[in-house]
Amino acid sequence: MKDVAARAGVGFKTVSRVVNGVSGVSEQTAETVRRAAAELHYRRDMIAGNLRRAEGRTDSLGLLVASVGNEFDAALHRAVEDAAQRHRVSVFTGSTDEDPERERHVALGLLARRVDGLVLMLSPDDLSYLQPEIDLHTPIVAVDRPPHGISVDTVMADNAQGARDAVTHLLDHGHRRVAVLTHLGSLTTAAQRIAGARNAWAAAGLPAADLRVVDGLTSEEEVARSLLGLLDGEGPPTAVFAARNQITTGAVRALQARGLQREIALVGFDDIGHADLLDPAISVVRQDPGRLGDCATVQLLARLEDPSLPVEHQVLETTLTLRQSCGCGG
Repeated sequence: MKDVAARAGVGFKTVSRVVNGVSGVSEQTAETVRRAAAELHYRRDMIAGNLRRAEGRTDSLGLLVASVGNEFDAALHRAVEDAAQRHRVSVFTGSTDEDPERERHVALGLLARRVDGLVLMLSPDDLSYLQPEIDLHTPIVAVDRPPHGISVDTVMADNAQGARDAVTHLLDHGHRRVAVLTHLGSLTTAAQRIAGARNAWAAAGLPAADLRVVDGLTSEEEVARSLLGLLDGEGPPTAVFAARNQITTGAVRALQARGLQREIALVGFDDIGHADLLDPAISVVRQDPGRLGDCATVQLLARLEDPSLPVEHQVLETTLTLRQSCGCGG
């Protein structure tokens, strides 16, 4: 920074203000400093800056998602990254693969590297191991799923209402043999979607036992096998509610394999890539991963500034997007 200051013909503190984004420097002077920094290939030394910073911040946050390979998780990741970038904060990301031990290892690894806070898409495991960090006012925000064992800010979609809307729509189309296919029933999101489907079923005055619920499906192949088994069984379903994007993809594969994509109604939870271009286009309950990620990041940064804020639980609405796969003409 001293070299940059000498080349730009300004004081050391002026360079410090420019590279740290602090106000009080004219745009003309700031441009002179940036040009000198570029000519000298200057890079900001985060470690040295952290040592000097009285509050000890690293201008970084950690993000844990189930899998960066999942469309929903990837969209949420990008939203967190964009929101952090607006505040000149870096993001370090890891995948948990729904494995509590891996989740613990990655979370503690990020904290050991002194990220300023964590945004977590959580497994159903007990997270009380994070309580010491919470006691030290490290901000933690749970996104998409509520935490177990700790009390922290939460941002998630209204899973139960979204599922209820989907199954109610299928019932309105006259379906009385509906299969609900979902991921791990131990996950709160899956449990809420199952509950929403059952609420819609009960509201229609139908026997609870008549709604077929299959959970524990962790891959597209498992989904396809399960649905094909139901189709080959007694009283096969006339409609399917696929309660996760990966489940929807597996269901589409199974129906296409039998040539039943126009015979069996299908509604998914979460949009999938090119869902509107398939034949028939897939009807879905849409939650907004971008908004989830943005709200979680904003909440984390707010708590970083003021640890005394009351714990907040945000529930965002979902939208039923109707296309042709459910029997609609639109």
